[in-house]
Amino acid sequence: MTYTENVKLALQSIKSNRLRTMLTALIIAIGLSALVGILTTLDAVKKSMTEAFSSMGANAFTIRNRGSGIRVGGSGQRPKPFRSIKYEDAVSFKERLNTPATVAISVFATGGSTAKFGAEKTNPNINIQGIDENGLNSQGLNLSLGRNFSPAEVVSGNNVCIIGNEIRTKLFRDQSPIDKVINVGNNRLKVIGVLESKGQSMGFSGDRSVYVPLLKAKLINSNSNPSYTITVMVPSNDQMDNIIGEATSELRKIRKVKVSEPNNFEITKSDSLAQTLFEQLRYVVLGGIAIGAITLIGASIGLMNIMLVSVTERTREIGIRKAIGANPSVIRKQFLIEAVIICLIGGAFGIFLGIAIGNLISFAMGGSFIIPWEWIMGGFALCVGVGIISGYYPAKKASKLDPVEALRYE
Repeated sequence: MTYTENVKLALQSIKSNRLRTMLTALIIAIGLSALVGILTTLDAVKKSMTEAFSSMGANAFTIRNRGSGIRVGGSGQRPKPFRSIKYEDAVSFKERLNTPATVAISVFATGGSTAKFGAEKTNPNINIQGIDENGLNSQGLNLSLGRNFSPAEVVSGNNVCIIGNEIRTKLFRDQSPIDKVINVGNNRLKVIGVLESKGQSMGFSGDRSVYVPLLKAKLINSNSNPSYTITVMVPSNDQMDNIIGEATSELRKIRKVKVSEPNNFEITKSDSLAQTLFEQLRYVVLGGIAIGAITLIGASIGLMNIMLVSVTERTREIGIRKAIGANPSVIRKQFLIEAVIICLIGGAFGIFLGIAIGNLISFAMGGSFIIPWEWIMGGFALCVGVGIISGYYPAKKASKLDPVEALRYE
């Protein structure tokens, strides 16, 4: 008997036992959707993070008063911060760093503000950030309308701002916001630019942010002791180490760090930050695989149990087939193929469900849509493996039934 005939027989058996097939396939679908869903989410978030870091440029490093603090597991304690990098420190560093690099300074001024224009207003979830003329470029932000801050506006603290695309849509709808005056919190600011839509990344949305000149941010900052962030963009990676050395030396002089003392600030390369995140995500991937594997083991046990019940129910049918010439190999192949087909039906539904769930979670976290072809191929291969493993023993048991005893079975 050919494989084609065995497949036809398996499909006939599946059709005649639709409820059992559906329940069995559902067990496999739930197990596989858990695995594919977790891994799809992680792949999508990883892709989003890669795009975010590439938009900021790999040839850059950031100076803060604390490390990134990105970690998974452990005690959960945040790294101990050094004393804040003051406005004067950051401005002096930008003026004194004598290298071909471009320096950008930024600071978080306040959050939870409401932006208003006329009768329109936003939700109280608007962040105000202070940046200099290089700030947009350092964060990978582009203008869709208007212009950037001039160096004079940055140091004089003019009442001007650049708004995110979501704020523009909410307050102005179809009209141009350029040169319009909006209220953000207690501040009246003239809009000089609008950012291209950037979406959400790792919980932060540039579309809901208002950017103001650096000195203006200093004046309105809700924190009495803010720490400024310095981003240094290097022309090429070959110059990175030299410029980091120059930057370290210059900032140590500005902050009056003694020769015998360690740095009281943290320098983080943008690519090393990405690597740290990806290394931490690897442990989450392993955890996701472990959870999915445990679920699939439970699913395979359920499938084996149902196939054993099927063998018992179809004992007389097996006896008739053996009586008309089917040998043990044919019976074994039929039950194995049936188990694999049921797994593939459940697997197809589980993979689709897993990709849908994974991408929904990814969108909620600010990630992008992704089709994980590797996991799809791996998922179907896994279905075949689960079908063979779960169906082998029931198929072997069916093939060894005595035809005379099987025909007498009621």
